[in-house]
Amino acid sequence: MTIFFHELKRGKISLLIWSLAIAFMLGVCVLIYPEMKTQMGDISAMFADMGSFSAAFGMDKINFGSFIGYFGVECGNVLGLGGAFFASILGISALAKEEKEHTAEFLLTHPVARERVVTEKLLAVYAQVIILNLVSVLVTALSVVIVGESVDVKVLTMLFLAYFLMQIEISSVTFGISAFIKGNGLGLGLGIAVLLYFLNIVANLTENAKFLKYITPFGYTEGADIISSGTIEMKYLSVGIVFTAVGVIAAFLKYRKKDIG
Repeated sequence: MTIFFHELKRGKISLLIWSLAIAFMLGVCVLIYPEMKTQMGDISAMFADMGSFSAAFGMDKINFGSFIGYFGVECGNVLGLGGAFFASILGISALAKEEKEHTAEFLLTHPVARERVVTEKLLAVYAQVIILNLVSVLVTALSVVIVGESVDVKVLTMLFLAYFLMQIEISSVTFGISAFIKGNGLGLGLGIAVLLYFLNIVANLTENAKFLKYITPFGYTEGADIISSGTIEMKYLSVGIVFTAVGVIAAFLKYRKKDIG
């Protein structure tokens, strides 16, 4: 597991920054809720009547005045977008960076199979995603205890699970793409995350675009849907699992035969 631990060591600063930034914003988001709670009834009614804007972010389906509704919209966007950006950066740079940093020749001259290189790098990506989410969950739980709000633990768990699975999917897809590119793919990775986010917004705006929810992992992280049903939409998640598998398989197949130069 030398490569695995090397990847964790190499990415520790980035992991620390992203984990602290997202956890901090989640903590602040929860801690300010008591101050805003008295105004939430009017705000919820206002958002519910904002037509397309409300539909785009699912605010027409939930009570924004309740803690879980507030968390699903406000805090959910922090973890959703922040986690997606982090996952895309991890995935898109995992294999491509070896050529950019001119370390591929050194790595591949050692007696280690390319399949092992891909496996350990992929595990390192997943490990960092797990750490990010653990930190986020712990800070959120601590913040909830501090403010003394009662929480539907099942729904909150489903929300965090959905975001975690979304990050695994995005990191896997970008990991697969990473095997096909050379150099810096940062812009491409972030572009994919942004595109997937806006595809879900478009899907929320019109029935004719609902099929886009099968393409974007944000389709099964929709806070309003999870809060109202208490579960993750499996028809969208199932397609996401397929995309995850395709990304991983593509990385193995391509990197086995890739001309490293």
